Formats: sequence, structure tokens, C-alpha cells
Amino acid sequence: MRTAAVTAGIVAAIAVLSAVHLTQGTASTGVLDVLKALVGDGDAQTLAVLEGSRVPRLLAALLIGVALGVAGAGMQSVARNPLASPDTLAVNAGSHLAVVSIAAFGLSLPTLPAGAAAFVGGLAAAVVVLGLSGGGSASPRLVLVGSAVALTLQSATTLLLLMFEEETNGLFGWGSGSLTVSDLNATAQMTPVVVVAVAGLIVMGRSLDVLALGDDSATVLGLKVRRTRVGAVLLTVALTAASVTVAGPVGFVGLSAPVITRLLVPLVPGLGRHRVLLPVSGLVGVLIVLGADVVLRAVMGSAAAIRVPTGVTTTILGAVVLIWLARRGRSSGTPRQAPAGRVGVAGSPRRFAVIAAVLVLLVVAAPVVGLMLGDRLVLLGDLANWLAGRSGTALTFVVDQRLPRVLAALVAGAALAVAGCGIQSVSRNPLAEPGLLGITAGAGLGAISLITVVPMAGAWHIAGAAGAGAVVAFALVYGLAWRSGLDSDRLVVIGIAMWSGGMALITLLIVTSDPWNTAKALTWLSGSTYGRTSEQVLPTVLALVLLTPLLWARHRELDLHSLDEDTPRVLGMRVERSRLVILAAAGVLAATAVSAIGVVAFVGLVAPHLARSLVGGRHARVVPVAAALGAVLVSVADTVGRTVIAPAQVPAGLVISLIGTPYFVLVLWRTREMRT
Repeated sequence: MRTAAVTAGIVAAIAVLSAVHLTQGTASTGVLDVLKALVGDGDAQTLAVLEGSRVPRLLAALLIGVALGVAGAGMQSVARNPLASPDTLAVNAGSHLAVVSIAAFGLSLPTLPAGAAAFVGGLAAAVVVLGLSGGGSASPRLVLVGSAVALTLQSATTLLLLMFEEETNGLFGWGSGSLTVSDLNATAQMTPVVVVAVAGLIVMGRSLDVLALGDDSATVLGLKVRRTRVGAVLLTVALTAASVTVAGPVGFVGLSAPVITRLLVPLVPGLGRHRVLLPVSGLVGVLIVLGADVVLRAVMGSAAAIRVPTGVTTTILGAVVLIWLARRGRSSGTPRQAPAGRVGVAGSPRRFAVIAAVLVLLVVAAPVVGLMLGDRLVLLGDLANWLAGRSGTALTFVVDQRLPRVLAALVAGAALAVAGCGIQSVSRNPLAEPGLLGITAGAGLGAISLITVVPMAGAWHIAGAAGAGAVVAFALVYGLAWRSGLDSDRLVVIGIAMWSGGMALITLLIVTSDPWNTAKALTWLSGSTYGRTSEQVLPTVLALVLLTPLLWARHRELDLHSLDEDTPRVLGMRVERSRLVILAAAGVLAATAVSAIGVVAFVGLVAPHLARSLVGGRHARVVPVAAALGAVLVSVADTVGRTVIAPAQVPAGLVISLIGTPYFVLVLWRTREMRT
């Protein structure tokens, strides 16, 4: 009875939301007009409005909610992890990349073949994530691997959107999940796919109940575990692909809906059985999608809400749910070993001197090469003439334009690397970095908010806004992650949630303030030095000059923070004060880097790791070596991005993401035995 009552209540709520949804729109058609149309007494204009936009949008919301809600419940059961979803398994990102690839290369496929391509892309992503995370477990490894793979796939998608702007026109907003559909064609063709996949999962309900007991117990009970898991993955990916084909990747519905449904299980025990859990999760998914769309249009107005993808709202909701799950979950248990302990010990002084000399050479060579390469080749002799003031007007113009870009890449890379050193030490987490802890997203949100309100804002004002955003973001991440101590896994998962929420808010700002300037939006979000000026580089230079020596002077504190929570206190160090100083310095460095080149991920992860692998774990050596490596990494990425498809350009952040993700996954793989 309770199960039936809850289901009936959800269906009633969906009916109410659907009725409200039909009355919202830009046309003058009101509530009474819609009611008359529903009883067969509507005029031609009302019928045209309903058939042309409102009904297709409503039916798309219903289909997407069911598909993602059921898919998320199935994925969480297969992985036995409440963090699993089409987003955290990168299925959305893989399907999205497949659809954008088709459009970018000028192919116009019918709905079903396009859905098949989305299925292949999503399945490939899911296989990679589940394989690297050990098939899923209760630990946050799944969301870490999934976020890394998703970031790479999103970088590839963004690259296609930039390179084929005309062919992919309109796909930026759609890439966040949009219910703006012009007809029922895609919805009608994907509905049978969703119905069959949902029915298939419900039929597998008893097998999923047994699978939830664990592989060993399920095998003893006669369940063919591998066949069950493969079948469930195929069906959940098919549901996700159908959703992406209709409306793009609507974020975090597949995470939120099953979690909300499972919260009702203590009150309604019948919901714990998969044959009930799956369809009810689908209904809750409909509530989330419809509710997000209704609230969005009610708050912003129907005309303004057209530009805002519904997926932005659901992603913000999903980020909140992910944070709640991370706080609710258990600690990772075993005290975390210092990052330095994973990469060996320091070499001899001679080896360090050789490494330092090579890095100095690279730091000098990287900007010189950056000045030489681009859409026009500049020779060393030309650079010498430019330095001596003997170059012609054309050459002077080219080099003068490149110099701020080269400097921006150099100093921003160094700043992000030093920030990564501080954050990894304090959090004792080798996976922590400004991007994955939400700092760069917060900085980007602060900077873009100011640019939106004050388009002519100066470099120092933008840097200040970025700094404020970074401080607020990390304060939230750190505060939410603290629960009777700082758990490193929880810190990173909450940081990823903050990253997702921050990027959703950035998308919201862009599509509402400057919706037609997609290239500008993508360039900023992808981390680019395009159009940099010397004034914009100056805040980063100043922060680097002032704060790097400060962190280096505290290298003993960084070493102690890396050990554990107790040793620094025993030795008399004021842990909280030291931690606050280090994190504040790291936040300012990351914020000024974002104000200089936009949102860039993975530099703060890769550079400190490479530094420790070269010179050991002592921060007296790690900090300067990481700074040099970060500078070279971003400088080389910027040069490659400006040269490889010249005169077109690839933002440096995209190049770094394509490099950083394999490294991130390698770090996860190397540390897999050190986690519980």
C-alpha cells in the first residue's frame, strides 16, 4: 500500500507540473486557452502553439526524465556505488562527443543512426571508466576516474565546437541539456528504445537484487554475474544515448533521481526491490526535469529561459546531491600516505643540479620557441632584430602580439603548479589540484561575473573578482569536506561537485548575457591566451613573485603537512594557521592564473607529481621544480595550440586536458592499492 501511495503521489505531482508546464511559453496563450484545447475546444492559434513547441518540450522532458532516472538507478546497482550516474561514468560525455563529431564533419544522420552513434560513444566511455575503477566500488575512485575521462571527452568536444563553429552552430547550449525541440521526430523515434530498455532492466530486477549482495554471494546463489552486469550496462547506456540524442547531456538527473528514491526506502521498504526502484526512479527523474524547467521559466520568464539549457539547473541540483553524498559517506579509512612517499626519494646533489640546469634551459627555450612559432614563422635572427629595435613594422606587430601571450602562459603555468604543490601537501591527496577542488571554476565564475556586469573592467579588477571567487569556492569545499577531520577522498569529490556547479553557473551567465558569442565563451572556458595584454599578465606576475617565495620559505611546513595530522602538532606547529596561509596563497595564485588565461585544469596535478618523481618529496626542491615544469607545460601547450592548425587555434587548456587526463588516470592506477 505504501509503495502504491508513493507512486500515485509522484504521478499526481508529475500531472500538476505537466499542466503548469503547458501554460508556460512566450506566446500569449494562457491557462484558459490550454484548458479549452485539452477538452477539444481550442482555437487554431492555441493548437498551433501547443503542437509546435509546448507539447514537444513536455514530451521530451517526460522521456528524458524516465530514461536518465532509470539509467542512473541501473548504473548505481551495477557499480554498487551511490555516486554512479551517466555523468560520473562519463557516458553523457561520450555520447555528446559522438553526436558533435557527426555534426562537425558535415554528416546529417537520421535520428536512429545518430542515437546508435551516441550509444557507441557512451558505451566506450563507460567501459573505460568501469575498467579503470575496478568495475565500481563503494569508494570515490569511480567518480574520480569518471570525472577525468569526462573532462577529456569534453575537451575533445569543445575542440570540435571551436574548429567547426559553423557546422556545430547551436550545440554549445545544447551541450548542457536543452529541452528546446521543434518537433516530435526525435522523441517519437527514441521512445521505443527507452521503453524496451526500461522494460529490459525491470525484467532483470531480481538479478539486480541478487547482484547487490556482492559478486561472491550472487555467484553462490547461481547468478551469472558478468552476464548480468554487461546486460545492465548495455541497457543503461542505451537509455543515456537516447536522452542525449533528444536533448543533449542533461546533467546529474541520473545521480539525483535514484538517490532521492532510495531515501524513501526506510519509510517505504518496497522501494528497495529493483522492479519497483527502477520505474519509481524514472518517475522521480521526470519530476526533476519538469520541476527544473518549470522553476527556470517561472523565475527568469519564458522568453529569457529559452536561452538557458534545462541541464544547467539539474547540474546545480546534482552538484548539491553529490556534495551531500560525499559528506554522508564513510571516511576512506586508512590514513593517507604523503604524496612524496609515492614517487621515490631525492637523488644526489649532482642529479638535482643537472635537472635544475635542464629546467632553466627549458624555461628559457619555451618562450623563445613560442615567439617563433604560430601562423607565421619568426626566425631567431628576426627575434634578435626585434630585440635591437631594427625589425620592420609587420614583424614588430607579430612579435608584439605574441609576447603577452607567451608570458601569460609561462607565469600562469608556474602559478598553477605552485598552487598545486600547496594544495596537495595540505590535503595530503596526490589527486588534489586547483581545478578538481573547484578553485579555478570559482575564479572563472568570479571573473566572468564581473566581465558580464562591467564589460570594460580592467585587469586588476578581473583578477580581484577571480580571487574572490576562488576564495569562496575553496572555503566552501574545505568547510564541507571537514567532518571530524579532513578526509582526502571526500575533499576531492566535493571539489568535483563544486567544479560542476561552478561551470554550470558560468554557462548560465554566458548564455544569458552573450548567447551568440559561442567562440568567445568556449575560448574562455577552455583556457586560452588569445588577446592577452601585458596589463592582464601583471597580476599573475606579481602574485608569483610575492607568493612563491612565501610558500618556498614554508617548505618545512609543507613537508610536515604531507605526513599526517598529528606530527606537525607534536612538533609545535600551528597547523590551522599554517594551513590557512598556504591555502590562501594557493588560492590567490590559481585565481590570478585564471584571470590571465581562463579556466585550465590538471597543471596543478601534473607539475607537482613530475617534480616529485624527479627530485623527491622535499618541498624545498619540489616547489621551484614544479613551477618550472608548470611554466614549460602551459607554454608548450599554448605554442602547440597556436601552431598545429594555424591560422586556427586550439586553446592551451584543451591541449593540457588531453595530456593531463592520462596522467591523472595513471596516478589513480598507481595508488589503487593504497586505498581501502
